[in-house]
Amino acid sequence: MAVRPWGGTLFLYPIPSMKSIQVYDPPMCCATGICGTEIDPDLVNFAAMLAQFHAAGIKIERYNLGQQPMGFAQNEAVKALMMAEGTEVLPVIFWDGVLHLKGRYPTKDERPEWFRAAFPHEEAAS
Repeated sequence: MAVRPWGGTLFLYPIPSMKSIQVYDPPMCCATGICGTEIDPDLVNFAAMLAQFHAAGIKIERYNLGQQPMGFAQNEAVKALMMAEGTEVLPVIFWDGVLHLKGRYPTKDERPEWFRAAFPHEEAAS
């Protein structure tokens, strides 16, 4: 973080190492899944984390099976996983096109790993 000469604060994000995240969600009522009466806290935190990554310049692609089935059909890896394991394999999450997580969202304990992967130079700069 830097302070502008005229008193405003300028937030500087480190250049991310992770370039993109692709998420293939199970059918949900809305794009983020954080609507309705029974909200999964891991899903809320995951959506917030993705928003932070997007603001820092990481490309986020998110597909909901109930709303964007063509996104699933166009990805050969997702198609193969779903043929082998069914919809129970969802969500499927890729980092830079490489499968990173399937069948669940990252837990509270795993989220720091995501931030370290996205911003590996942040610790060295602090």
